[in-house]
Formats: sequence, C-alpha cells, structure tokens
Amino acid sequence: MHTTVGILGGGPAGLLLARLLHLAGIDSVVLENRTRAYVEQRQRAGILEQTTVETLRAAGAGERMDREGLVHHGIDLRFDGRSHRIGFPELTGGRSVVLYAQTEVVKDLVALHLAEGGPLLFEAEAHAVDGADTDRPAVRYTHQGREQTLTCDYVVGCDGFHGVVRNAIPEHLRRTYERTYPYSWLGVLADAPPVHDELVYAHSGRGFALASMRSPVVSRCYLQVPDATHLDDWPDGRIWDELDARLAADGSRPLHRGPITARSVLPMRSHVTEPMHWGRVFLAGDAAHIVPPTGAKGLNLAVADVLVLARALTERYATGSAELLDAYSATCLKRVWRAEHFSWFMTTTLHSEVGQSPFDTRLQLSQLDRIATSPHAAAELAHNYVGLPVGLPGESPSR
Repeated sequence: MHTTVGILGGGPAGLLLARLLHLAGIDSVVLENRTRAYVEQRQRAGILEQTTVETLRAAGAGERMDREGLVHHGIDLRFDGRSHRIGFPELTGGRSVVLYAQTEVVKDLVALHLAEGGPLLFEAEAHAVDGADTDRPAVRYTHQGREQTLTCDYVVGCDGFHGVVRNAIPEHLRRTYERTYPYSWLGVLADAPPVHDELVYAHSGRGFALASMRSPVVSRCYLQVPDATHLDDWPDGRIWDELDARLAADGSRPLHRGPITARSVLPMRSHVTEPMHWGRVFLAGDAAHIVPPTGAKGLNLAVADVLVLARALTERYATGSAELLDAYSATCLKRVWRAEHFSWFMTTTLHSEVGQSPFDTRLQLSQLDRIATSPHAAAELAHNYVGLPVGLPGESPSR
C-alpha cells in the first residue's frame, strides 16, 4: 500500500493532521497500535487554547465541543491563605480557553475520519521506518496478524514518546533534553460538582493541588504526591481531606465530595527531541516533546505542530515548494521551548520539593504575590496560558 503521508499514531495529533490533509486534498493512512476503545477512553488533558479551539472548528470537529465545552475566562491562584483570580480576556485582548477533555476530542476526530477520511487502522503495530532519507520511506507494521509495508512520500510520527518514528532519525543526529521532577500527580475523577467554576491552582505547605472539572457534575482533581506513590495508600477519604486542606483560602468553601470513579499516578517530566524533522520523517506531539501538565500545554503543543505541518505539506503539493517543510523543526521548536519554560515555571513555582528550605518557599510566595499584584506579570502568565500564536517562517510565535 502507498499513500502520500503515513501517520503513525491515532491520538489527537495524528487524527487532526489526517483531517487537515484531507481537507487540503492530500491522502493519508493512519496507523494506531491500540484499539479504538482504548484510544477513546484514555484520560488526558482538558484545556484547549483558543488556537486549538479555532483549529478544531475549521476542521469541522468543533460542533460537540461548542455545545458541551466549558469556556473559561480565567484561573484562580491560591497561596499563603488567599485567593487571586487571573482574568484572561482583559489581559490578552479577549482570548480565553475551553475545557473539553482530550478523550472527547479524540472521539470527535475518530468519528469524522471514519465517515469522511482515508484508512484508519487500529491495532496496527509499527515496527520500524526504513529509508527516511529517501523519496519513498516505508513503514513496516503488523495488522490483523499479517506483516505489511506502507510506502509514503512522507512519514509523520505522532506515536508518542515510546513510538518508533523517532528512531528513524539517526542517533548521532538526535539531541535530547530532559528534566525529571521529584514528585508526581495523583489524579482523580469524581462524581461531584466542582468546587469552583474555574480551575484552581493551589500552592500550600502540604504540596500542590489543582481543582478542575469534566462537566458541571464531574470533578477532575490532582494532588502532588511523592514518586512511586501506591494508589492503595490513598483511599477516597484521604484524597478529599487532602484536597480540602491544600485548596483552603480565605472565603473558600469545602469541596463537594462524591464517589471517586478513576485514579492514577502521573510522573512529572520534561523532554525535547531535536531536530523534529530529518529526511522525509517528521515528529509531532509527544513523539517530539513532553511537558509537565501544570501549564496545560501538551495537547495544545501537538495541535500547533500539526497545524504548522499541514500548512507546509499543503504548500508543498500546491506549489512544489519545500521551504515550509524544511523550516518545520525550527518553526515548531521556538514554540516548544516557550511552552517548556512556561510549564517549568508553573511547576516549580507551585510545587514544593521534599526538604525544601524556607528561603525557597518565600521565593515562590514572592513570585506568586508579584503575579497577583503586577498587571505585567499577570499578563505574561495569561498570554502563555491561553496560548501564543502559531508562527510560520517570517512570523514571530510570541507577542
């Protein structure tokens, strides 16, 4: 089988890229190694930047998002016993975010692709990409018990950190930059109304906490916990007690408690692979970069990658010019490193390390106080949170 663009990974990055290419008249094949049920059920991010929202709408995948998504115009910072709201529209020229779970984005894109797009093969396990530096790279994969080969004009790896596409870039040319954090997140879903109508980010002496939501009747909450935490050590009552303690501030109210329906432990790390392009192979999303979830950037970075790549591929087949394709890695990495810095800033400002000195805690509180009292500092946070523009060569990706 041959296709113009072979896409490995049927998550939001791969599915959205396939959709944007379809709208541009460019054929593709998507290979996903998991089942459809698994892809549509795995819990991931829920904050969509305005550019992500606009891209999904333009792709025809925004109808349910617009109907069910929750528009958020700010976040609540809690620290040192007080609460301070960061309002987005007034600080960013009217921009906001939408709370709509990645699981729902994937469901929408899968349904759209199966109805209108090209081949989407679930349980198709890719083994390797051969000939990345030739004009016809090939993907070797297994589907329905048969070894098969997909030849392509271009191969795009949207197959995550453990995917095979990254290995198609020669090891001596790949550079990796990593940072691991000495704590994890305990994330829970609960059948309980959210404590607040916007996200609450809390710095406390007991550790970080985040109160989010999936709907007006379902809460999504996170607690900073030590690495290697066992879920058995966190019964429902302990989780609710700890959330109440960490989210407490003057005038705040206790959380609404309800049955916890899902829980997991998420390690915190940052990772960037450079370059994101070699030969006829491109990396997008988690295959190229990972951010800690504190800044809500993972899904949005993936969307920015595929938006840049879809424009570049469209230009290539419309005009014959590979200029945008050749600039893909440099274009994306400017935004990636900005997002990495913002995610690092949010993470290190709001979390406490084991044995952290009182001096370091006072520095964190000083930074949070500056955000609460300085319009300039608040605007910097707000612009990064709602998402910087997606730049192309000759454009600046920052304001």
